[in-house]
Amino acid sequence: MDEYINANRGHWNELVEIHAKSRFYDVEGFKDGRLTLDRIEQEGVGDVKGKSLLHLQCHFGMDSLSWARLGAKVTGVDFSEKAIKLARSLNKELGLKASFVCSEIYDLPKKLSGEFDIVFTSYGVLPWLPDLKRWAEIIAGFLKPGGIFYIVESHPFAHVFNDGNVSDLQVHYPYFAKAPMSFDEHGSYADAEATLEHTVHYEWMHPMSEIIGSLIAAGLTIQSLKEYPFTSYKMLPFMKQDQEGWWRLPDGREDVPLLFSLRATKKECSF
Repeated sequence: MDEYINANRGHWNELVEIHAKSRFYDVEGFKDGRLTLDRIEQEGVGDVKGKSLLHLQCHFGMDSLSWARLGAKVTGVDFSEKAIKLARSLNKELGLKASFVCSEIYDLPKKLSGEFDIVFTSYGVLPWLPDLKRWAEIIAGFLKPGGIFYIVESHPFAHVFNDGNVSDLQVHYPYFAKAPMSFDEHGSYADAEATLEHTVHYEWMHPMSEIIGSLIAAGLTIQSLKEYPFTSYKMLPFMKQDQEGWWRLPDGREDVPLLFSLRATKKECSF
């Protein structure tokens, strides 16, 4: 497993500089006051003023710092050393009060203590995790009784489709995949023209039943589950972007789930 994680860390360390310079992330716009959180994230989490928020897999921290701008007491976590270094630099430059921890999620209980009102994660996070059972247990461990967990993520069913040089939906990848899948990508979703050295990385596919079941098994109560016929990036080459910035299937198709959001809570103690 370390082989896979180390390859992925090298991949993401290299992506940090590429993403920081990309139009997709628009770091300069963020510095000028732009929030990077979309309406699904903000509406799903709700008011964060004065609340403690743990952001898992935060990349280089712009979403974390957006929550801080909205009044949350934020701790961001990522396994990429370069991402955390940039996140801390942005935090200092903008005069915000977020904190950042460089850690694998599975090692986080060794590096961070305490409980949070909110645990949050979004967009492109689950495929990098080999063990959702342990992931869910760690989330539950960091939540205060009565606290909420919120995730927005690409729908697992959408990952079965061929994302190569195709013009329509073609089932290509397994929905139920027990072993990690290896990918060799020379660009990035944020910059297709980028040239990478660490091109090989590994992803794990998790069906919806595993996602929900892991959270329930960890003692969390599912409050809501929503599915959407659009996603946050150009997942497939023939998608079209709408006026709000979401990517959709062409010709008005809304028959395939492309995104989901889930909100869960940790039961309050009863005596």
